Amino acid sequence: MLALRRFLLLLLLAAAVAALPAGARAQGKLEAQYEVSIAGIPIGKGTWVIDITDTHYMAAASGVTTGLVRAFTGGQGTSAAHGTLHAGEPIVSTFASTIAASRKTDEVRLTVANGVVKESRVDPPLETEPDRIPITDEHRKGILDPMTASLLRTPGAGNPLAPEACQRTVAIFDGRYRYDLQLVYKRMDHVKADKGYAGPVVVCAVYFTPIAGFIPSRSAIRYLVRQRDIEAWLAPIAGTRVLVPYRVQSPTPIGHVVMEATQFVSAPIAARASVNGLKTQ
Repeated sequence: MLALRRFLLLLLLAAAVAALPAGARAQGKLEAQYEVSIAGIPIGKGTWVIDITDTHYMAAASGVTTGLVRAFTGGQGTSAAHGTLHAGEPIVSTFASTIAASRKTDEVRLTVANGVVKESRVDPPLETEPDRIPITDEHRKGILDPMTASLLRTPGAGNPLAPEACQRTVAIFDGRYRYDLQLVYKRMDHVKADKGYAGPVVVCAVYFTPIAGFIPSRSAIRYLVRQRDIEAWLAPIAGTRVLVPYRVQSPTPIGHVVMEATQFVSAPIAARASVNGLKTQ
């Protein structure tokens, strides 16, 4: 049950896949609100704010369980990532996550430089078990944190809402687990938020591959590995080539879990003009 609550809260914090804007001057901001349901029953809600400038990015999310889930177990979480951009690609600096449920708190703090984890603090630590796949130094290289991995850059210079947005595999390290998420294009669709975005989305199939930190025999891990029906519906952040999850859905043993935006408001950030070689607002 604790694993299920953690999974649902991580959905609220929007962990899916990728990279940041290709254009060095691409700038935009997103303010979004999400609701989570399982088998059609509301169980949670969350907010997500993303700022992208020509040199830095910031993403922060928070979520809480609602309804019967909150009555029986409670649960809330926050997550944030900060970093810089180099040639349009993300250089993660810090990631922090706190998830609290059933009087237990799970905290992760990562410091990353050039895609390599320099410091990792988790509380409580992973239990030492003989069949757990150990995390090595190699597993801490070339990774994205879960929050940065929820931003997806479409390559090229054409319409960012294109099948190419889905064609990638991303290496993720969340402090305890190292895993890959493979995205594969499925189809185009249309959405309409209660407030904000209305238009096309790219729908990606998402496949989970555990790498390290896991106990392979655990039923939850085997279940996720077998899944072929997890989907991420990606919508654009105005002013950038970045797509982010508008909707994420996945089967579970007790029914489909769906995270979907009710508010998805994004806008480009005006680039600062150059006057005598100096930037001004």
